[in-house]
Amino acid sequence: MTPLLFLSSFYVGWNIGANDTANCVGTSVGSGLLSYRGAIFLVSLFVVIGGLLQGTGVATTVGKGVVEEELPRVAILVALVSAGIFVTLATMLKLPVSTTQAIVGAVTGIGLAVGTPINAGKLAEIAQIWVVNPFLMALLSYFLYRTVTYLMRRVRYVELWDRLMGLLVLFSVAYMAFSLGANHVGTTVGPLLNLGFGGRGLILFGGIAIAAGVLTYSRGVTETLSGSITILDPLSAFSAQVAAAMGVHLFSILGIPVSTSQAVVGAVVGVGIVKGVRAISRRRVLEILIGWVATPTTAGLFAFGLYRLVQLVI
Repeated sequence: MTPLLFLSSFYVGWNIGANDTANCVGTSVGSGLLSYRGAIFLVSLFVVIGGLLQGTGVATTVGKGVVEEELPRVAILVALVSAGIFVTLATMLKLPVSTTQAIVGAVTGIGLAVGTPINAGKLAEIAQIWVVNPFLMALLSYFLYRTVTYLMRRVRYVELWDRLMGLLVLFSVAYMAFSLGANHVGTTVGPLLNLGFGGRGLILFGGIAIAAGVLTYSRGVTETLSGSITILDPLSAFSAQVAAAMGVHLFSILGIPVSTSQAVVGAVVGVGIVKGVRAISRRRVLEILIGWVATPTTAGLFAFGLYRLVQLVI
């Protein structure tokens, strides 16, 4: 059973890398400042670093915060597989969904199926953050874009401007990848903490799993996010990514699992507002909003039903 548990955890991490890489590089690739190939290697490095340095807080919340009692190993296996399958389907459809919501929904569904008490207070706290997250990122990116625009206007030389923008975008990609690792490595391995596994090796395992998804299957969702919400110039890309990274990093320090998809889409919308509401693809934003609602609900129901089915078989 233990090898299956770790394999399923790796599968969840792989899905996170495949789906959430777009949140780190979509805006930069869409702006034309970075190639997809170069961007994913940068992300794969910093996602591991972020996990190793600050990944334990979210792991503890996912593993022992929502469901405080130890769950059966079969239940954890079903939760991981359920979340992984859901995100795989979304990635195949090139839709940026919240892997965090998928795993939290699956763990909650399993807790209900097992009959273990759910920490309603912690679950409500997480849900409130999910609601606030995109709006906070939109506000932050709006003011960051305004501030950076004002400062950059003081740069008189075009060559210096270009060099600055290149460095700033590289920084924003690395910082977003670091924040992704800090938050989502915990999402990857958190359920295993419920069973008593732990240590720095487990965190490294989660980081490597996400990096594997980044390097092998992240192009589709990246193409979706790179230009389908609003048209991005380099300054917009930088502002959106740094705003999202700051928010995700903050919540990681607080041990709150949040959606990088929500953070980045909210930040991109904030930049789009500066340009005018017409610059934003309302249809794409609506599709993603529906996905945010459907993800935890569907993953939770699927995990609940699958575990009950497995109980009948075994």
